[in-house]
Amino acid sequence: MSVSFDMDGEVALVTGVGGALGSSVANAFEEAGATVCGADVVEPDSEDFQLSDPDRIDFYQGDFTDEDDVADVVESVVDDHGRLDYLLNIAGTWRGGDPLDETEADTFDFLFDVNLKTMFLASKHALPHLRETEGAVVSVSARSSLEGGEGDGIYRATKAGVRLLTETVAEENLGTVRANSVMPSVIDTPMNREMMPDADFDEWVDPRDIAAVMLFLCSDAASVTSGAAVPVYGEA
Repeated sequence: MSVSFDMDGEVALVTGVGGALGSSVANAFEEAGATVCGADVVEPDSEDFQLSDPDRIDFYQGDFTDEDDVADVVESVVDDHGRLDYLLNIAGTWRGGDPLDETEADTFDFLFDVNLKTMFLASKHALPHLRETEGAVVSVSARSSLEGGEGDGIYRATKAGVRLLTETVAEENLGTVRANSVMPSVIDTPMNREMMPDADFDEWVDPRDIAAVMLFLCSDAASVTSGAAVPVYGEA
């Protein structure tokens, strides 16, 4: 069964748009007819920018760990397009490998900034506009956030924070803005393949499949769903 969504006339802001998941989410919303505004600290002409056709989106450069940058990007999006309907909090990264007593404090600060602070700041500045359109927020948590684990406890804590802040956004905006998170396991990206060359890639989830779930969560088909943490790890 095929499924399609019509988001013509609506505006989506995708953070971390230059990454593998961010680019898949941008493509999914653009194909559904939305105007896609993509934000990233990495410029489209960088070799690290993975969106194959950046001209299909409106790009806004900004460091989403910096509140002034976030405020400027969100206001620019609304000024340019007159509205904001969806916020997709994709910006994030993974670091791990060491037990807590061997982990540098800088790693703690870095992960909480990139994974949690970006989600907080983007949501903070987008929410007043999302209330006007009765829009939606979808953020990226992680399956591993459901329990502690060896070697990447800081990462897990940041993604647990994303899940809990999502529930807070949902609770504080009942009836106006829906907020949900998705929980991937290992996403099938070039970076992850490079980091784990001996893994079974067939068990990993295609970022396009995660993007499809995020599109659904923003659609009217999910109008009764808010505050959820949705598994997107297939059979992994």
